Amino acid sequence: MNSEAGYITIARVAKTQGRHGEVAADLYTDFPEKFAERKRLFALADDGSRRELQVEDHWPHKGWMVLKFAGIDSIDDAEKLLRSELQIPIGERAELEKGAAFVSDLIGCVVWDFAAAPSDPTEVGAVKDVQFGAGEAPTLVVVAGTREHLIPYAAQFLRKLDVAAKRIEMELPEGLLELDAPLSQDEKKQQEKH
Repeated sequence: MNSEAGYITIARVAKTQGRHGEVAADLYTDFPEKFAERKRLFALADDGSRRELQVEDHWPHKGWMVLKFAGIDSIDDAEKLLRSELQIPIGERAELEKGAAFVSDLIGCVVWDFAAAPSDPTEVGAVKDVQFGAGEAPTLVVVAGTREHLIPYAAQFLRKLDVAAKRIEMELPEGLLELDAPLSQDEKKQQEKH
């Protein structure tokens, strides 16, 4: 989900769907049920222009959300929306449960590790992405120079999240940051022998 200029992307138009101007969109939200309440979205085009759209109808279909907008009544009309990001004003985001955060709020936050020295924390790097997989906790992709760390965003490691200050304070298990470290020259030689 991208956020810029007070808007947040909740979907992207992937293709036209049907003959009456419907579009199929990839969802970037964990709250697809909110489409029942949303009567307006903003389409951000590749050229940076944004236009307001009125939602007439919506329904899920094969992993997409199909949307029908007022005034978009033909395939030609729908094609003009292809690749557009469908956005809402940030103030209209769904409310989260305590301790939860929006992915867009985590991107760009600096991760600090307090485990080794609580009075002198270590700066790990900045969150570039958040990945979701089979595990319970999402994984923060944290970049530090040329290195990339994969850190579970788990409650047991989280000390404090300050979205306004773009700061995530964690207490990481010993050795976690070394798990995905590049091999040393000695380690590479050892691997070559086997």
